[in-house]
Amino acid sequence: MTITPTTSRLSRRHFAGLGAAGTAALLAACGRSEEDKSGSSAAAEPVAEGPATGSLTVWAMGAEGEALPELLKGFEEENPDVSIKVTPIPWDSAHDKFTSAIAAGTAPDVAQVGSTWMAEFVGLNALEPTPDLLETDDYFPGALDSVTVDDVVYGVPWYVETRLVFYRKDIAEQVGVTEPPTDWEGLFEMARALQGGPDGTWGIALQPGGDGSWQTVLPLCWSNGGDVVSEDGGEFTFETSQNEEALAYYQSYFTEGISDPSPAEGTTEQDFVSGAVPMFISGPWMMAAVEDLGGEGFADKYGVFVMPEKESSASFLGGANIGVFQSTKNRDGAWKLVEYLSRPEVQVEWFTQVTDLPALQSAWEDEAVSANEKFEAFRTQLQSAFAPPTIATWEQVAARFDAQIEQVCKQDLAPKDALATTQSEAQGIGTGGLTCPPSR
Repeated sequence: MTITPTTSRLSRRHFAGLGAAGTAALLAACGRSEEDKSGSSAAAEPVAEGPATGSLTVWAMGAEGEALPELLKGFEEENPDVSIKVTPIPWDSAHDKFTSAIAAGTAPDVAQVGSTWMAEFVGLNALEPTPDLLETDDYFPGALDSVTVDDVVYGVPWYVETRLVFYRKDIAEQVGVTEPPTDWEGLFEMARALQGGPDGTWGIALQPGGDGSWQTVLPLCWSNGGDVVSEDGGEFTFETSQNEEALAYYQSYFTEGISDPSPAEGTTEQDFVSGAVPMFISGPWMMAAVEDLGGEGFADKYGVFVMPEKESSASFLGGANIGVFQSTKNRDGAWKLVEYLSRPEVQVEWFTQVTDLPALQSAWEDEAVSANEKFEAFRTQLQSAFAPPTIATWEQVAARFDAQIEQVCKQDLAPKDALATTQSEAQGIGTGGLTCPPSR
């Protein structure tokens, strides 16, 4: 087998997805009635036994796209009659590239798919349902939710990430904080206390609106018993007392002067290492970033802890999935490749290469993952981490929510008014429900 990577700008993005620009024309071209919404629920066809053969095209984003050929050497040994071409794609152009390819019928056989794109691509009838070849019982619940649309599983989770609170343990000890907080009030008071440390300027780095800020605010809504979409995905539920309380809590960090309403871009790691901002909320990739900057011994100076509770502890579940496109000419080979990437030992190998956290819970038993206690904290949080709504229009709705969060944080807009505007705009956008005829 020959694995041929094509060149592309290396760009690592640790969010679940991007804006949905460029899909409107495609969606408008093919209608889907309410009665047809569950039409994708037909059982997946079985996959033929035996080694994979033929050619396969694979798209993957950023660092994953660059590193994937090395991982696929094991698949090459098992399937010597397969030729694979891996194309790395920058995250910032990936969404539009996918939707253009779907419209043109030139989508790859297999691809990494941002978790917030799943419902949209299913609505375009672009992804295949997952066959019985792949078991799904071992995935983190939130990760499995991210590939489930209308009770049908499409593809599988590939890797996961969630967000924890990072804090400077050494500074916390200096100001008399000996244990991480467990509730909202405790987190607020800890941030205020650490702000008073020897080098403190701000207590905690929080995003004051803008692209992706919903990924921190929405978990607070979940923690408080709220949500933004009804259980059946049919209507938006931004305007609730639980969501208003959550957004007001987030706003308080800015109105009380604990978080910077105008932070300089790309300074989180530097400010954390210097002690100027000794707390932030982020994902596992920040471990390497702060340790590299802080130098030898810095790993012992900071800790991580799960998101504090209101009614419960909740966090955002991101990462990426792997899917097979309906337009594939090598369906059996494509699903065999997905099965290979879904083995626990292969996910552990992938973790050692690029530190993407395994989506399979059994893979976390391997010492390569479990030896670091900070990763164990991420594992704990993954049990109560949730994927964003699996509706086709979520990216568009999220952008409107981001804009209102910015008004709340920077302009002191009342959370109730922000949620009312978001609700109105979301209702205008709708939840989706358009699809194209089957491609084959």
